[in-house]
Amino acid sequence: MEFRYLGNSGFKISEITFGNWLTHGSQVGNDVATQCVRAALDAGISTFDTADVYANTAAETVLGESLKDERRESLEIFTKVFGPTGPKGHNDLGLSRKHIMESINGSLRRLQTDYVDLYQAHRYDFETPLEETMQAFADIVRQGKALYIGVSEWTANQIRDGHALAKDLGFQLISNQPQYSMLWRVIEAEVIPTSEELGLSQIVWSPMAQGVLSGKYHPGKPAPAGSRATDAKGGSRMIERWMSNEVLNSVQQLKPIADETGLTMAQLSIAWVLQNRNVASAIMGASRPEQIERNVAAAGVKLDPVIMDKIDAVIGSLAERDPAQTKSPASREA
Repeated sequence: MEFRYLGNSGFKISEITFGNWLTHGSQVGNDVATQCVRAALDAGISTFDTADVYANTAAETVLGESLKDERRESLEIFTKVFGPTGPKGHNDLGLSRKHIMESINGSLRRLQTDYVDLYQAHRYDFETPLEETMQAFADIVRQGKALYIGVSEWTANQIRDGHALAKDLGFQLISNQPQYSMLWRVIEAEVIPTSEELGLSQIVWSPMAQGVLSGKYHPGKPAPAGSRATDAKGGSRMIERWMSNEVLNSVQQLKPIADETGLTMAQLSIAWVLQNRNVASAIMGASRPEQIERNVAAAGVKLDPVIMDKIDAVIGSLAERDPAQTKSPASREA
């Protein structure tokens, strides 16, 4: 495993982050989830990402239980706040001071830790003044409940505004967590240049485009049993945009390129996002321990520019590049 600095800070994280979005507390049993966490640790992964909204707080609980016997100083634990949790009442979502302060305490309790290394605004909240949100984050940092602050799926302008307020309040905004893959490149035009200017890194989710870039889905054939495309709890909805025959045909053309590099298609997709110098880490989920053991091999891989050009030629116009696709809900209502 290799490690990279997160933003303009002295904080290092593993190139591969283990994330438990659609799995822990939902798709897989707690015993398998724990096995996946153990496999991640054995593979050298030290960075773990979750959110209070995942499985309505159950994912945090599972992760906390899985990591409770580990040396805390050797881990980087991330979580997020924004989405509706608990009974989903009128103050159980968003980035108000009330919700943030109550949410950090709940997350720490479930994660069985005194602090998180990175606390992230899961989306931008149009219904709360940004000053209120950033003041709450500043107070959490001063209380020692979070060491660093990040955001997720914020636009370039939102990042710029948040960064300016954070600087005025005496803390750093060091990261953004966007979707990024060969097929979803909306951050390249605006978010990445702004982040490089201001000293933020990207911690990217879905580097395999919900598993499509692993090559497991074939045009004209049913999705494999147990795959994300067959998951009625949310996975199928997230992956459906990539399930056209046009996309699946093109993805299969990546296999000879992966073979040329000695990587699996899944490893190639993870290695691809890590070639971007503004990407500090790629988030990888797993429903089975062996998935981690295989895919962690993408860490440390340097892809030749010729390989990168071949990938671009295959994907071509199928990649979504419109910066306007980076957006948060206009309303906080669930």
